[in-house]
Amino acid sequence: MANVLGGAARAGIWLLIVAGAACAPSDATEESASELNATANDDPWGPRSVLPSGTPVENRPPNASSQRPAFRGQTRSPGDRTNVAFDVRVTASGLSRPWAIAFLPDGAKLVTERPGRMRIIAENGALSEPLAGLPAIAARGQGGLLDVVLAPSFAETSQIYFTYSEPRTGGNGLVLARAKLVRGATPSLTNVESIWRMTQTSSSSVHFGSRIVFDRDGHVFVTVGERGVSNGAGNARDLGSSYGKVIRLNLDGSIPLDNPYVNRPGALPEVFSSGHRNPQSAALHPKTGQLWTVEHGARGGDEVNIIRPGKDYGWPTVTYGIDYSGATIGSGVTAAAGIEQPVYYWDPVIAPAGAAFYDAAAFPAWRGSLFVGGLAGEHLVRLTISEDRVVGEERLLTARRARIRDVRVGPAGTIFVSDETNGQILELVPRGS
Repeated sequence: MANVLGGAARAGIWLLIVAGAACAPSDATEESASELNATANDDPWGPRSVLPSGTPVENRPPNASSQRPAFRGQTRSPGDRTNVAFDVRVTASGLSRPWAIAFLPDGAKLVTERPGRMRIIAENGALSEPLAGLPAIAARGQGGLLDVVLAPSFAETSQIYFTYSEPRTGGNGLVLARAKLVRGATPSLTNVESIWRMTQTSSSSVHFGSRIVFDRDGHVFVTVGERGVSNGAGNARDLGSSYGKVIRLNLDGSIPLDNPYVNRPGALPEVFSSGHRNPQSAALHPKTGQLWTVEHGARGGDEVNIIRPGKDYGWPTVTYGIDYSGATIGSGVTAAAGIEQPVYYWDPVIAPAGAAFYDAAAFPAWRGSLFVGGLAGEHLVRLTISEDRVVGEERLLTARRARIRDVRVGPAGTIFVSDETNGQILELVPRGS
């Protein structure tokens, strides 16, 4: 198991007992501002001298009622209501299933629509026509045009990276591509280049994963879902399969020589970690530089994970939760030697999509938080982080009933989310700003 969770994790199995009713989640726009608990120093990511102690936000019965967390606080963390005052602005509307947002230097934004379109959102919210130059896209089920980010060299190269499901004979496969963004009256993409392709072709239309994150050392990560393969050859733990993996590449798509499986026979050299189900959320920790993912479980197994090279995160052999049918997944094991434990998990699930660490100045009380979008939950989750632990949870935007697909921190420190339900991009801003 991961040796990242301190003495409480290593001390054994803890049973989290929740007494009484949970604090009812509410939309924090109706509250006045307050501060988070004091920390032991000025580092919002360091240890906290006072930990949240409220009743957990989640008060529904778990789906996997017989399962127990591996350590205290691994699930149903105490409620940590910050009462931060904010307003919600609609910065764009009229979109079809907006999937990802990227911020351009002049204040405009790129947005992907899952049916296969990319647009530019002007500062006044006006939408461009769909960009020309996109490759053929298999927009079916959960597939389509997915993540988009600006290259680290965007100021010099105008290059972007994006993921999409590629149509193939017999099915489809996930692709990571890069291209040059051309602005103007008819914006377009040129020099489109596929730098990584999923090795398998699948007829499945689910579980693409597909978040793109750059590290600090000239590499790019892309998360890949297990495509619905629950067992047998090619599953998420099979190192010869790209299903259910975190992939690590150089920026040109070549393989880093220090990847963990470069010299292992039968393993794909691009694999960085394995055993993932459907990681649709990924972000780099502001202090440690480590990649964190948040991934869809089945019923009762959504996970927050810290990604380490060569580690196995268990799916489909070791997992929390149960199958959608109600059946046990595998043998029902939630912990095993050599398998990483999630930092946190939800049961019942929130269906997480999109994640961003907050380390900006616009909302001082939220520094040291991880924000996660909720699809099934139809809310925005804020997790209070203390070192590598989740110590508190708050749920925001609950009154909007919006399936939140992406979460990004904008250049001014405001928080942007994509509202898949209403086809909008929303911005959380300090009240009265």
